[in-house]
Amino acid sequence: MKFRSFPGTGVSVSEVGFGLWTLSTGWWGDVTDEQAIDMLRRSLDDHGVTFFDAADAYGNGRSERQLAEAFRGRRDQVVYGTKVGYDIYDEEALKARRGQSELPQRFEPKFMRHAVDKCLERLETDYIDVLQLHNIKMEHVRDPQVWETMRELVREGKIRAWGAAFGPAIGWLYEAVELVEREPDINTIQMIWNILEQHPGTAMLDAARAHAPDCVFNVRVTHASGMLEGKYTEDTVFAENDHRRHRPHSWLINGVQKVRTLDFLTKRMTLGQAALKWLLADPLVVTTLPNIYDDEQLAEFAAASDLDDLTRGEMERIAELNVTNFGVANETQSYKGTMKRDDVQQPAEAAR
Repeated sequence: MKFRSFPGTGVSVSEVGFGLWTLSTGWWGDVTDEQAIDMLRRSLDDHGVTFFDAADAYGNGRSERQLAEAFRGRRDQVVYGTKVGYDIYDEEALKARRGQSELPQRFEPKFMRHAVDKCLERLETDYIDVLQLHNIKMEHVRDPQVWETMRELVREGKIRAWGAAFGPAIGWLYEAVELVEREPDINTIQMIWNILEQHPGTAMLDAARAHAPDCVFNVRVTHASGMLEGKYTEDTVFAENDHRRHRPHSWLINGVQKVRTLDFLTKRMTLGQAALKWLLADPLVVTTLPNIYDDEQLAEFAAASDLDDLTRGEMERIAELNVTNFGVANETQSYKGTMKRDDVQQPAEAAR
């Protein structure tokens, strides 16, 4: 396993990390806490994975409790990332929640501090390596108190690196662009980015290069919700408790057709590994967070770090295919967040 660092923070992480939403939310199938804890330990001990990405909203604290149990007494060997912003303490909202519907969000400083303290309790630690604000919206990007609170938490030793996670649907372009313009000392952004879904992630990377010199990216949905694992067919049927079951059938049909154009990537590695090597080709990607839900995937994805990089020719071929939407007629993409620039802009110095 190779490692990369969050500049200026002292935080170093494995190139392949482990996102706990597959283990703690029930959206990828049912996993017991015992199974989750065993897999987390194997990811470190057998495969060198050191970065674990949780959130207080994943199972309402379940992902953080799983980490605490898995690595009790081994805190110095692992890097904890977690996210706050959803009010998981609002009992009425929790009772009314259906499926993956969003809970109320709160980013006032008092609530942020309360949420961080609860994360620390569940993680059984006195510091969080990487704290990100969960699925922030433009109003939060433009609130200087939000980001000053993050800096205060760093100064107090409660967190080491800070940033924002954008989602839940692919989108949020100008939220990310404006954030790096306003807060150029930001450490990291979590975004959706993969071979098949390059927009708007590529534009976010370009904005960071221009405005935030130490901002690196931790990437989720690395395999386009499993499409780039190369195992789906037009006849694939997802389990009833799998969130992909609720996607339109055209997503499956079009995705399978796109994946067939990428066969040239499988001569030296699996398609799933090539998908990670494509991401890691960008030096601003500090770690990747593939969806891991069994030991076979864990071994396959973790091994990608040590494989040879994709060749220049392979990278150029992917770029060419992206221009033509991988041979599939352009679909209408549903985005959330701000995908067109408005007139409200403010320099970083004036925003503080």
